[in-house]
Amino acid sequence: MTTTEIKTNDRRTAPATTVRSNTTTSRLDFAKTAPKVFRAVIGLDAAARAGLDPTLVELVQIRASHLNRCAYCLHMHTTDARKAGESEDRLHMVAVWQEAEHFFTEREQAALALTDAVTRIGDAGVPDGVYDRAAAHFDEEELAHLLALILTINTWNRIALSTAKRAGTDER
Repeated sequence: MTTTEIKTNDRRTAPATTVRSNTTTSRLDFAKTAPKVFRAVIGLDAAARAGLDPTLVELVQIRASHLNRCAYCLHMHTTDARKAGESEDRLHMVAVWQEAEHFFTEREQAALALTDAVTRIGDAGVPDGVYDRAAAHFDEEELAHLLALILTINTWNRIALSTAKRAGTDER
């Protein structure tokens, strides 16, 4: 085999799996191989962001990327957040936001809770309490955009993970 295999076993995920380190072979370039699909996801991403606070957008994208273990997207969005002036303290606390609520506004906490539920939808769906909390902080249009943003970052995470994108190699 030309790639390095690493065994992982995370109690929060499935039993031991094989992750391939993309050192000598490459997977398909999704943007070049499926350009219409790629542009459609970019369009969805742009539409989802419309009307949402850019800081909130980055926090949601960082949180979903943590949950999905997508280093490529996590690196991209923490870099973008830093460029936009986000503090290192808050960036470090996104992973443990529930234990560090004082770093985030009520609105951000509601968005992060919804991000957790939608990203982990197979665990328990989206509980009414989580949805109601978000609905209390976002009007219907904002809530629809927030949901679309969460769906979009989960799509980007899956594209990056499936195609073995490497953190730090984004070409933006």
